[in-house]
Amino acid sequence: MMIRTFTPHDAAECLALFRHTIREINRRDYSPAQINAWASDDISLDAWAKRFEGRIAYVATHAGAIVGFTDMTEAGNLDRLFVSADFQRQGIARQLVLKLIENATEWDCDGITTEASITAKPFFESMGFTVIQEQSVQCRGIALTNFEMRLPIG
Repeated sequence: MMIRTFTPHDAAECLALFRHTIREINRRDYSPAQINAWASDDISLDAWAKRFEGRIAYVATHAGAIVGFTDMTEAGNLDRLFVSADFQRQGIARQLVLKLIENATEWDCDGITTEASITAKPFFESMGFTVIQEQSVQCRGIALTNFEMRLPIG
């Protein structure tokens, strides 16, 4: 497994991984309606790719294929962290988050925040994040539960 900086050419593969992971992994914690809203086939590739602009983003690759990705703003907001359903529990998410922690430290951020899914919450807790609050967010008109979490830096 190798971690490298995201490039715009990675957007389509990351979007496919995002959809597949939610449909396979997150379905144990969310209803079919929630999964369909969250991993919708209507997500525009152009809009998806634009969300990476101005952020630090990494992809994890194995045998040339993307098996995980993450992105974070310079303010320390970790937006997305997804690992392929076929590569779960191999330390990939941990390595991606450690790269973001390195960046946050270099930028003198006082912490990293994220909105973690029910599924991802235990992982983030294992990395030292704590829950600020449970919240309900709207995704294409469907309510999803997630957790605002924070990791202090420094």
